[in-house]
Amino acid sequence: MAEKMVKSDRWGYQVRTTSDRCISSIDSYYHQVLSYGRNRSVILEAPKSDPQCVLGNILAAHFLSSSDSSRAQLLVDAAKSRLEYATSYEKAVFEAVMCLISPDGDYDAAVELHSKLLSDFPKDLVSLKRAQVLCFYLGQPDASLKLVEQSLPTNEHEEYIYGMLAFPLLELGRMEEAEKAGKRGYEIRRDDAWSHHALCHVYQYECRFKKAVEFMGDCASSWGSLSSFMLTHNWWHVALCYLEGAAPLEKVREIYDDCIWKELQRSDAMPPEVYLNAIGLLLRVYVRGGEEIFEDRLANVAKCVADEAVWFLEWHLDILILWALSAAGEFEKAEDILKGLKSRISSMTKKRQQLMQRGLSLAEAIHMFGKGDDQEALEHFGHEFDAIDYKMIGASDEQLDVFTEVHILLLLNTGESSRAIQAIEKQMKKREGAPFLWHLLEKAYASSGQRDEAARCGEKARALETAYFTKVNM
Repeated sequence: MAEKMVKSDRWGYQVRTTSDRCISSIDSYYHQVLSYGRNRSVILEAPKSDPQCVLGNILAAHFLSSSDSSRAQLLVDAAKSRLEYATSYEKAVFEAVMCLISPDGDYDAAVELHSKLLSDFPKDLVSLKRAQVLCFYLGQPDASLKLVEQSLPTNEHEEYIYGMLAFPLLELGRMEEAEKAGKRGYEIRRDDAWSHHALCHVYQYECRFKKAVEFMGDCASSWGSLSSFMLTHNWWHVALCYLEGAAPLEKVREIYDDCIWKELQRSDAMPPEVYLNAIGLLLRVYVRGGEEIFEDRLANVAKCVADEAVWFLEWHLDILILWALSAAGEFEKAEDILKGLKSRISSMTKKRQQLMQRGLSLAEAIHMFGKGDDQEALEHFGHEFDAIDYKMIGASDEQLDVFTEVHILLLLNTGESSRAIQAIEKQMKKREGAPFLWHLLEKAYASSGQRDEAARCGEKARALETAYFTKVNM
């Protein structure tokens, strides 16, 4: 009789369990994932309520897979032992998740399995989210968009779906469509932080800095329950808008202190998620020569990320840690993490090795940049650097832009003014309203002896700064 007991989850899909508490924990987990909540660990209650539930066990295993592999394996084993009794939905989720978390997992195959899962069970927005995160770390926004478009007809009026639609659209440069999708997500659910994030991305990219900070300011009161990543990442975007809109660096520092670094004071904070956004902001500030305003903050970060427990969680964070350690003079620690990255590549499949070799080159370049060795850093970057080729480190276009800025700075510092002008003008085609690019172009023209052009660029930069400063009403 017990083998026939089934209940329905949030999507209306059947789950074999006798426990209402197990289903409640699963549904709560769904909400935490989609809302970027702080309490995703609620899924661990599902196998406690029903140790025989395949869905509860495999979702809990996925949650623990990156932090407690031995415990995750016990949950996988429990799910396997009851797999023959699972519903077709549970079996589909099990297969897709197992392909993702297995030590020798094939990520491309995992994307395909998630696509099949969503074809059969399109209401499962958490599996869609899981698949999109995987696509992000594979640098495949086109695959991510395909997945959400596949699920959209069944979920046209659902919460969170439009934020998931907006992100791959903006990563593919389809800003008008991304803005429309983000606004639709915001209309359906005003506290949808991923829709807030997508809209800020669009406004920031289009240099609508006043619009961005005002919109995010209106949304910020709903961010208190967000995960460390989502909370500090949304504030990272706000800080960047102030930084790019030529607000005083003291305002950027205030956001860093009160809205990003302060997150570490919370007992349930996830430090690596905070470090990602803290260092990402510091690198932007240092590229712009604002280190004096930020005083000893880099040294404080470097002390924290010297802890090897926060290494090798994701490539983007490792590369930022490399810069922080190098720039703070922690050269031995920086060398250790670089050696670790090289070792990890050597254990990958040949296909993955080829892909991540670019990530390693970027890591070496940023390491040299942090040490102050501009010439060697430029050699690792190469003269034809294009940040779009580095999505495999798990970074958005906006997060990758700082590496383009570093590359341009290196070209200028090593006397490659003509190449710098070309690189800056390429960026200008996308973001003509960014004052910092005009200042870089001013410097490049001045270095090449083109004084009139340098003066024109300087005037343009200052005009934009005055306009943004006034509009932001600092």
